Amino acid sequence: MSGKPRLTYLNGRGRMEPVRWLLAAAGVEFEEVYLETKEQYDKLIKDGFLLFQQVPLVEIDGMKMVQTRAILSYIAGKYNLYGKDLKERALIDMYVEGIADLMQMILMFPFSPPDAKEKNLDSIKERATNRYFPVFEKVLKQHGQDFLVGNKFSWADVQLMEAILAVEEKVPAVLSGFPQLQVFKTKMSNMPTIKKFLQPGSPRKPPPDAHYVETVLKVFKK
Repeated sequence: MSGKPRLTYLNGRGRMEPVRWLLAAAGVEFEEVYLETKEQYDKLIKDGFLLFQQVPLVEIDGMKMVQTRAILSYIAGKYNLYGKDLKERALIDMYVEGIADLMQMILMFPFSPPDAKEKNLDSIKERATNRYFPVFEKVLKQHGQDFLVGNKFSWADVQLMEAILAVEEKVPAVLSGFPQLQVFKTKMSNMPTIKKFLQPGSPRKPPPDAHYVETVLKVFKK
């Protein structure tokens, strides 16, 4: 095995996408193994690779890590994207948890029944514009700095950038009332590691389509 982190998940965004984002933002190359059958998934469980019988699985520094939050906080700490002290880390945690709540809605959206899609899309728009994005608009405006915490690039910035782009895919004008977030998005997009990740051919996955949904249901069926 090479020294690169090895990511095992489906060939799509899901719960692995924030891990891809964070590694890419840190300038870390990684390898991926894609699950396409239930047999592959069952074998991982049988072989004891999945502590709680769940993916994502990330093999890094001799560990087989599961649980998205644990994986992300390890990567953030390892690559100096987790603040300079406990207070900054607490702020990053709060922001990340808030963004994760919004991203959970986006994660589940492709699995909505057809008759619920419009309602669920309205919910994403409402939560983004009234609950989540106003928080970050206010933070950036109040301290007048480029980044969310300690005027230094952190995990929270990466997670927010991912969320902005994910919401914009569904609600293109969502940032129209958030001038600070518009500036933030432009600055983030021009950071070399993120700019590279946003280019065609990068490990960034496209929005989930019907084939991805079908594969998820097939791999994880009970």
